[in-house]
Amino acid sequence: MTNTKKMKISQEKPSWFNGSWYDNPETVENPFTGESCELTGPECSMYDFIMGATYTIEQNYQHEVMDNIVNRLSKEKDKAMDWFREANPKAFMKLLD
Repeated sequence: MTNTKKMKISQEKPSWFNGSWYDNPETVENPFTGESCELTGPECSMYDFIMGATYTIEQNYQHEVMDNIVNRLSKEKDKAMDWFREANPKAFMKLLD
């Protein structure tokens, strides 16, 4: 029971995060390695945000567009990566590192 309580505390929605905050766990697969991890709802929220932000940033770099929105998105992605790395280091290594 202690682990569950600790997990909830460390996986609260950050004030800077404006994305959807999921409740249900889900299995996520690394598209490059095929490794999979069971993530909590909050971890799924951050993972989806990180993947979407990565795609958006890459598309804008390809078109040499770098404006305030993409700069902000890049900073928020960095925060999300830090959050995920702290919340679930093993899954971070398998899915995002």
